[in-house]
Amino acid sequence: MNLAEVIKNRRKTLAISQQDLAEMAGIGLATIKDIERGKGNPSMATVSKIMEVLGMDIIYKVHKTV
Repeated sequence: MNLAEVIKNRRKTLAISQQDLAEMAGIGLATIKDIERGKGNPSMATVSKIMEVLGMDIIYKVHKTV
């Protein structure tokens, strides 16, 4: 699953509207809509705000060393 699908699925599971998510995260509704459509290019700060509201964590993982 990509970021857009994860956010949309979790939001729907929690029965939160896009408008409510935007308000709770302190970001614009258009940003939420763009992200869920896969059109947005949100900053990590924006993604972090959304994930906080959705009760999720961002995990950084090294796949391989150089």
